[in-house]
Amino acid sequence: MTSSTSDERRLQVTDIPRDLEAEIAERLLGRPATMGRREISREASVSVQSARKFWHALGFQIVDDEDLMFTEADLDALRRVADLARDNDLDEDLALAMARAFARTSDRLAVWQTQLVAEYLTPPEQEAEIGEKDARSVPDRGVAEAAATALVDIVDQLEPLMVYVWRRHLTSAITRMLADARDTDHDPSAPLRVVGFADLVNFTSLVRRMTERQLGTLVQRFEELASDVVTTHGGRVIKTVGDEVLFVHVDADAAAAIGLDLVDAMGEDPLLPDVRVGMAYGKVISRLGDVFGTTVNRASRLTAVTPPGRVFVDDEVARSLSTLSGFAMIEQRRRHLRGIGTITPFELARSKGARRDRPWDQHA
Repeated sequence: MTSSTSDERRLQVTDIPRDLEAEIAERLLGRPATMGRREISREASVSVQSARKFWHALGFQIVDDEDLMFTEADLDALRRVADLARDNDLDEDLALAMARAFARTSDRLAVWQTQLVAEYLTPPEQEAEIGEKDARSVPDRGVAEAAATALVDIVDQLEPLMVYVWRRHLTSAITRMLADARDTDHDPSAPLRVVGFADLVNFTSLVRRMTERQLGTLVQRFEELASDVVTTHGGRVIKTVGDEVLFVHVDADAAAAIGLDLVDAMGEDPLLPDVRVGMAYGKVISRLGDVFGTTVNRASRLTAVTPPGRVFVDDEVARSLSTLSGFAMIEQRRRHLRGIGTITPFELARSKGARRDRPWDQHA
C-alpha cells in the first residue's frame, strides 16, 4: 500500500457503499449463506456432530440447526477438513487439532491486519487527539468502513503471501524437529534451548498515564523492535504478552547477543522504557507453538529479579559462554526464586573492546 496524503485518505473514507457488510461477506466468502447445519453436514458427507466439532474448532460460534449461516465456502472448508482426516488416515482428534491451530493463528492475524490498516487510514487530525484522555483505540465509523474496503481490495494479494510465509515457517519447523531428533539420538536430555524473557520496566505505572492509543503504539513498537532483534540473530519469538517477550535459541552465544541487543535497542528508543532480560538454558517442552518446563520458569523468575537495563543468566548459560570471546559474566549474590529455589545468577555484559553490532537500526 503506497503512502497517501490526508486529502486522499479523506476521499477513501467517504467513498463507501451503503450495504458494506453484505458486500464484504459476498466478496470474501462467495454467495450468501443459504444452508443450515444439517444441510451442510449432508453435503460434506459428515455427521452433524462431526460438523459441529469442526466448525467449533475453526473458532466459529455454534448455531442452531435451523439457522441459515453457511455458504459454499463453508461447505468447501468442511469438506477439506473431513478429507484431511479420511485421505491421510488421521483420527478426528488430530484433524480437529490441526483445524484449531489454523483458527487460533488466523484469528489473531486477521484482527492484527485490520487494526494496522485502520491506523494507517486514520486522518492526521484524529491522530493529533491521542494526548486527550478520551482518545479512542477503536476507529470511528468512516475510518472503519474505509479500512474494511481497503482490506477486501488487497485480499487476493495477501492470500498467496500468507501461504508462502506459512510454508517457509513450516520448513523451518520441520528442520528444527529433524535436528532435535538427531541430537536426541546422542543425548536423551535434548532438545536443549536458551530461553529468554524481555520485560519492560515500570509498565504498570506507564499504563496508568497513557491513552489506549498511546499504549497500543508503545506495545506495537516493543513487539516490532524485539522481533527484529531476535530474528536477526536466528532466534524465535514464541509469544508477546503486552510488556513481555518470550524467545528461544539453540545457541548460547546468539542468545547472549539477543539479550544484550534488546537492552541496547530499548534503551536507545525514545518511545520505550528500559527493559530487563533473564535467560536460562536447559530442556524445554514444546506444545501448541509454546514452550513449557522448568527452564522456562527459571528464565521467567530470573527476569523478575534482574535490574533495569541489564541481562541476568543462570549458571548453565554462563558456563556455555565462559569459553567464548566477546562476553563477560559477573557473578551476583545468591537469590531465591519462587518455585525454583536458590540460584547464583550472572550478569551478562560485553567484554571490553567487543564489537557492538546494531542490527535493529537496519529495520527502524
